[in-house]
Amino acid sequence: MATTPVPASPKTGPPPARSVLRDIAFLRLWAGTTASGLATWALPFVLGLAVLHRELGAAGLGLVLAARTAGFLAAVAVGGVLADRHSRRAVVLWSALAAAVAAPLLAVGLGRSLVLMTLAAALAGAGQGACRPAFQALTAEVVDAGRRQQANAAMTLAVRTSTLAGPALTALLAAFVDVGTLLLGIGLLWLVAALLPGRGAAPAPSTEPAPRASFRAEFIDGIREARRHPWFVAGLGALAAVIALGYSATSVALPLISRDRYGTEWVLTAAVTAYTVGALGGALVTARWRPRSQGWTAFAGLAVYGVAPLSLMLPVHPAVVIAAYVVAGIGIELFNVPWFTATQREVAPDKLARVSSLDFLVSYGLAPVGLALIAPAIATFGVTPVLAVCAAACFLVPAAAALVPTARHFGRTPEPRTD
Repeated sequence: MATTPVPASPKTGPPPARSVLRDIAFLRLWAGTTASGLATWALPFVLGLAVLHRELGAAGLGLVLAARTAGFLAAVAVGGVLADRHSRRAVVLWSALAAAVAAPLLAVGLGRSLVLMTLAAALAGAGQGACRPAFQALTAEVVDAGRRQQANAAMTLAVRTSTLAGPALTALLAAFVDVGTLLLGIGLLWLVAALLPGRGAAPAPSTEPAPRASFRAEFIDGIREARRHPWFVAGLGALAAVIALGYSATSVALPLISRDRYGTEWVLTAAVTAYTVGALGGALVTARWRPRSQGWTAFAGLAVYGVAPLSLMLPVHPAVVIAAYVVAGIGIELFNVPWFTATQREVAPDKLARVSSLDFLVSYGLAPVGLALIAPAIATFGVTPVLAVCAAACFLVPAAAALVPTARHFGRTPEPRTD
């Protein structure tokens, strides 16, 4: 007797992950982070306009920007400890409010008191520095592990878009309002950064409460946590080499070569724009791409920055220099996005902000050192030998870092593939 076959049950799998761009909590965090990034970028540009309008001297500009950098470096480590001790949301709130208060103080001091402007700039830098590791740790609280790479790519896209469109927007606003009003606008951006992000899911509390250690002890504890991850230590060393040598060398040499070799500032403008466009492309790629050896791919992307100083060494057509900067921009985001994601995944949640603060200390702290040393080196040895050393360092140091145990996957085990 024939029987009717039972239809096969359709194969079911896990439901597709909801896009992070449809998550209200992340969108609030994204908007707050974007506002803080735009405010951070805008301040030196607006102060530059003050120099053009003769409301601030060149020496005063240097002093104010140095004070902001000093405030950042002093606060970023403290901010990392605070963000691991207390609510990350509260640290973002108070640090961004500090930066918001600094903006009107800068406006009041403009053209009147360089001392007030210097103190306000240090406060602005401290607010910026304290909120960076807190934002980084808050992302890990708001976004689940499977969507963090997409979230970090979205953050990068926002920052790069602001960098690309910001100068034109600020120049347009400057045609209608004065520098003091623009400074107040920076304060409003910091208010958005302070008030908009929501509260994340706090990490599980420790089952063994211990007496509170000192700031120094807790920061050292963060260093110990970083040293538990060989890939992180190696990556930090590679990043330091590329920033202090590659990035600083091209920042100093590109204007000189644009002027002396090509006889126009157009090459400088086009190369800087090309780098940002390449970084946007790199962020779009990393939002979806999950290579099998993510760490090796990221280190290769970081090493690619070496094509920028290499292109400046050779008497090539300007289009080659511009193409090299596009490639360098793509490569830097092939490193940055997986790097942030792996840090959020691998580092102990209660130490994440402190470990992130080490990253920001290297990224922001070494750039002024490199910029200060490269110019005398070029004056002593010539631009081509200096660029050759810097290009070699960009290629070789990340390659050496990739050989460190756990570097292949940015962790002890490969990240599960979701595509």
